[in-house]
Amino acid sequence: MEIPRRPAAEQATRVRDLRASDADRERVAAVLAEALADGRLSIEEHADRASRVYEARTLGDLTGLTGDLGPEEAQPILVDDRPLTVFFGRTRREGRWVVPVRLPLLALFGTVELDLREAVLQRRHIVLDATVLGGRIRLLVPEGVRVEVTGRSVLSTRELRTRPGADGPTIEVGGTLICTSVRARAPRRSLRDRVRGRLGRR
Repeated sequence: MEIPRRPAAEQATRVRDLRASDADRERVAAVLAEALADGRLSIEEHADRASRVYEARTLGDLTGLTGDLGPEEAQPILVDDRPLTVFFGRTRREGRWVVPVRLPLLALFGTVELDLREAVLQRRHIVLDATVLGGRIRLLVPEGVRVEVTGRSVLSTRELRTRPGADGPTIEVGGTLICTSVRARAPRRSLRDRVRGRLGRR
C-alpha cells in the first residue's frame, strides 16, 4: 500500500491526478501484452497504447488504456471515487485501487469487502462513511494500518485483528451501523516472520 505525499494545499489531489509509479505502468503493460497475444489488440493498436503507457504521468492517464479490454473488476488499476452501494449482495474492491479521503458506503443486507494490501491511500487518514443496515464490512489491511470504528452502532459487532504501527495510517469506519458486523484483519504472517518477531522481542 502506498500513501502519496500531501500537496502543499490542504485540498486533496484528485484521485485521477495522483502520480503513477513504474509498477503501475508495468501492470497496464502486462494487460496490453495479453490482449495482443489473444487478438483483442492488433499490433498497431498495441504499439500505440504501449507507447502511451510509458508516457503516462498519472493514474488517470493509465486507466483509459485498458477500459475496453475487460470488466471493471479485471482492470489493472481502479480509479473510482464513487460511493460503494450494495443491496442484498456483495461488492468487493481489491488489487491496485485508489482509496479517496472519504469513501461513502451504503449496504442494505449486503457485504462490502475492501482489500487494501495493494491500494493507494489518498491521505494517511481515510474515512469510510458507512450507512449499513443488516450488513457486513470486511477489511483486509496491511501490517501497520490502524482501523477504528467511530460510527453510531446499534446491535452491531466488531472484530479488529490488525497489527497497527505507531505512525501508520488510519482507516476510520464512521457513519451509522445498524445490526452490522465489522471485521478487519491483517494477513497472516508466515512462519519465518513469526519466528523473527519472537526473537526480536527477546
